[in-house]
Order: sequence, then C-alpha cells, then structure tokens
Amino acid sequence: MSNKNINLLGWILFIISAIGFIISSIGSFWAMFGSVFFLVACIIFLIPFFRSDDEK
Repeated sequence: MSNKNINLLGWILFIISAIGFIISSIGSFWAMFGSVFFLVACIIFLIPFFRSDDEK
C-alpha cells in the first residue's frame, strides 16, 4: 500500500469520525459548530488528492 493510499484512508477515517461527532452533537450548538468545522477542514485537506499534479 502506497503512502498516498494510506494518507487517503486516514483522511476518510477522519471524515467518518467527524460525521459521528456531528451526529452525537445534535442539540448542542457549540459541539455541532466544532464538528462541522472539523469536517470542513478534513475535506479541504483532501483537495490535493483529487487535483492533478500539473495545477499550481
């Protein structure tokens, strides 16, 4: 398994955990805010995996 695949798997697991945090924080504004913020950050970190290498 290449390093890129391991990194991608790790970020997918982070996204799954962020979704779990969102579900568990229903009813608590600040917990929901933090969970959604964490999910968005994980998605932003995944952008380089889906961009081609020639874009700069």
